[in-house]
Amino acid sequence: MRLDPNLCILCRGRGFCGLSYCPVLSRTRAQIKLKKVESSKVIEGSSPPAVFVGRYGYPYVRIGASTPPLMGDTSLYDYPEKWLNLKIDDVLDFRWSLITGFTVNQVKAVDNPLVENMRLMVMSVKPVDVYIEVSKPPRPVITFDEHLPPMGPRSPLEKVKIIGNPSIPKPIDTVVSDHDLEAEKAVLKLYFDGIPVSHIQKIFSIGALGVRGQRRLVPTRWSITAVDYIISRNLLKNVKKYEVLGEIQVFEHRIHGNLFLAILYPEKWSYEWMEAWWPGSTWNPLSSSVVVEGDYEDYKGRDTYPGIGGCYYASMLATLEYLNRVKKQATAILLREIYPSFNIPIGVWFVRESVRAMFSKPPVLKTTSLKEVRSYLDTTTKLGALKWFSSSRLIQRIITGRKITDFFEKG
Repeated sequence: MRLDPNLCILCRGRGFCGLSYCPVLSRTRAQIKLKKVESSKVIEGSSPPAVFVGRYGYPYVRIGASTPPLMGDTSLYDYPEKWLNLKIDDVLDFRWSLITGFTVNQVKAVDNPLVENMRLMVMSVKPVDVYIEVSKPPRPVITFDEHLPPMGPRSPLEKVKIIGNPSIPKPIDTVVSDHDLEAEKAVLKLYFDGIPVSHIQKIFSIGALGVRGQRRLVPTRWSITAVDYIISRNLLKNVKKYEVLGEIQVFEHRIHGNLFLAILYPEKWSYEWMEAWWPGSTWNPLSSSVVVEGDYEDYKGRDTYPGIGGCYYASMLATLEYLNRVKKQATAILLREIYPSFNIPIGVWFVRESVRAMFSKPPVLKTTSLKEVRSYLDTTTKLGALKWFSSSRLIQRIITGRKITDFFEKG
């Protein structure tokens, strides 16, 4: 989307453009923080903690430590579980303020001093004071990604040194020190010990988990989906033991130019995640029509990676957390409408936390009739029930043997 500079002059951050964030304000706030290091090769700050592992060139990948150029409580700069109720401007400010010093590393080389220091950083549950030395002043480049939160300036790394005391809780120290514990079991132990999913993803990425000799650096975007997948599959084992939900339940959540809906249908577990992207939204910038896509699985699961990407498992994790809380199983059909005001990729954390927020509220509808669900979708969604029903493989399966028009007769 191209913004009219004259509109920006009149608006001054009041939202006249209709976007869910102000690109001018968020960029300016980050630039002010970065001003004092724009010509410096040394960055001292409190890392949230934050690290990054790239995927290009695998098995030789970029690995970096990140910090804003300030000391203090910077935990929010890399804590997605705390971002949902913030303005997108604030999230962009945090992310663009992080400076990353990076180097290239072989994924099996997890014991060299640079990686060891980064691993020690990431084990901490509180910000860690660090000294980062780079070979040249950080490049003021802003990066967006479908899976990752936005990233700020970066520069080739010469040295990273911890100058504060990491705060490492016993659960993290235990699994990292255990070289006989498989990575998957370590992920689950951390999750059930209450470590936030985003923190587990960082620990997994930096090669801190797994059996001796098998530990690897894992590209950050891969680690995000891997951890969501591992936890989801474990939660699903319990869900399949529960009684089936006794009624249809519909949940709803609106945030930042997005509408999230969940239809929990009283049948055994199956799952579908669907997205409708409006023209001008993040992944539909040029089309003149709404694009609907999705993936699903039945009771036995799926053996291929969902084409719709990491949002599939991020949303599934949040859904299974809810079903475990209420001790029920169901066929879960999740719908998301993304409007033009949301035109910036900020990572799959947004989906996970939005679905968690949706399931933290009571259902907006309880019924035994799909016709009532259809009526609700017609009054709540912009796409309309007919398009959603006809696009959903699982709803089609539910109504097999009946014409879809039976659900759209007047009266």
